[in-house]
Amino acid sequence: MPLLLRTVARRAAPVLRARAVCQRASIYTKPAKDTVGPLETVIGISVFAVAILGPSGWILSHLEDYKSRE
Repeated sequence: MPLLLRTVARRAAPVLRARAVCQRASIYTKPAKDTVGPLETVIGISVFAVAILGPSGWILSHLEDYKSRE
């Protein structure tokens, strides 16, 4: 059985490696086309903060309502 596994591994390994070697990432690093202003930055951060902290704040403020079993 080990001889069979070694034979299969010897034949399959180069084929599997050849596919992995051909894949290349296309990452380009260039400066941004447009600059992001301070107002846009504040709006973006505010939207993310409300989206993340809003639901948890809602749950914490209504925690007593969730504790009651009516």
